[in-house]
Amino acid sequence: MRPHRPSVDNHEGVPRRSDSRPRSQRAPSPARTVPEPRRPEQPTPAPIPGTRSLAALREAAQTCRACPLWELGTQTVFGEGPPHAAVMLVGEQPGNEEDLAGHPFIGPAGRLLDKALAAAGIDRGAVYVTNAVKHFKWEARGKRRIHQKPNAGEVRACRPWLDAELRAVEPRAVVLLGATAAQALLGSGFRVTQRRGEFLSTPFAPIVVATVHPSSILRAPDDETRRTVMKRFVEDLARVADALRTSPPSPPAGAP
Repeated sequence: MRPHRPSVDNHEGVPRRSDSRPRSQRAPSPARTVPEPRRPEQPTPAPIPGTRSLAALREAAQTCRACPLWELGTQTVFGEGPPHAAVMLVGEQPGNEEDLAGHPFIGPAGRLLDKALAAAGIDRGAVYVTNAVKHFKWEARGKRRIHQKPNAGEVRACRPWLDAELRAVEPRAVVLLGATAAQALLGSGFRVTQRRGEFLSTPFAPIVVATVHPSSILRAPDDETRRTVMKRFVEDLARVADALRTSPPSPPAGAP
C-alpha cells in the first residue's frame, strides 16, 4: 500500500488538516470580500455662466462634462463669429479637422458652405457658425477617425450651450443645417425632408429655416447630382438673404 501523505497547499507547500467532522458542525468559512465594480464618472450639468459674453461662454465650455463625448474629442469646438451676427448657422457637430484645430466649419463641408454663402449673397465673415454638439464623436477604422452621429442624450446635454449662444448673439435669422441641428431646437418629430426651406415660427429668431447639411452634398453619388443639390442649397440660403433685406432689424433688447 502507498503511504498516506497529508494534503498540501499548492501555493505555499503547507500541509492542510482534513476536517473529519460533519459539514453541519464545521466552523463557517470566512466571507470573501468582493470588490465593488468601478462606477463610471457621472455626467455633470453644463456649467453655463450667467453672462451673455461669448468669450466667457467659450471658456466655460472647455470644462463641460455633461456627456461622455468630452473624453472622445480632442477639445471643445465652440461657435465663432461676430457677437451680434445677423445670421446664425447651426450644424450637427465638429468634424475631424474642426476637432483638431478647434474651429467650426473649416473642413470639406465648411469650405463648401463658404461657396454656397457667397453664391447666396451672404457675407461669411458676418455669420456666426456653431454646432448642436460641441465635441467630435467618432470611431476608429484603421488610422482614420470616422464620424458617428450623436445620440439624443448627447444632443440634449449640449442644448444649454446652444441656447446660451442664441441669447448672446440674438441673430435675426437661424439656419439649421441637417436633421440633428433641426431636431435639437425643433423636436425629434421635425423632418427636414418635409419642411425644408420653410420659414418657421419659433421663439429663437424672427427668421428660422431648416435645410440640408453641406456634408450631404459632398456625399452625392455623382457630379450632376452634386450640382443639383448644391443649387437647391444655395436657393435656401438666398431666401434667407432676401428675407433679411426686406425685414427691418428688431430694436435692441431694452430699447424704447
